[in-house]
Amino acid sequence: MKTLAPLILFAACGGFSMSAGAQFAKTEDAIKYRQSAMFIQSQHVARLGAMAAGRVPYDATTAVANAEAVAEISKLPWAGFGPGTEGGKAQPDIWQEQAKFKELGERLMSDTQKLLVAAKAGNLDALKAAMGPLGETCKTCHDNFRKK
Repeated sequence: MKTLAPLILFAACGGFSMSAGAQFAKTEDAIKYRQSAMFIQSQHVARLGAMAAGRVPYDATTAVANAEAVAEISKLPWAGFGPGTEGGKAQPDIWQEQAKFKELGERLMSDTQKLLVAAKAGNLDALKAAMGPLGETCKTCHDNFRKK
């Protein structure tokens, strides 16, 4: 899996430089892709959140594994927001306020890297401290760009 992950990441990142039309046969495919990436990411964040909130016992190894997944997955959904991919739960403002949307996407990727560093520190307090900013970034983006 460790050998496969860089290849998957390389392929996904390479997609950022292509147009959405070249990546997805149909708009529905782009919507499903980005929603799927966000769903998987939310599942891993929820596991970390449960540890940070004390709903499940803290386990450093599990925290690192989930933080690694979140950090990688956070890079993926953006390819599904190209021109002509409007729809789904995405508000039209995404395509009208591209700079703001891109800034929040970059902030998410940065926050997930900080989360990974915190998880690798091996203590619950570091994890808790990193979860706050990540949650705020998610909330800000959803409040501004996700349909209610």
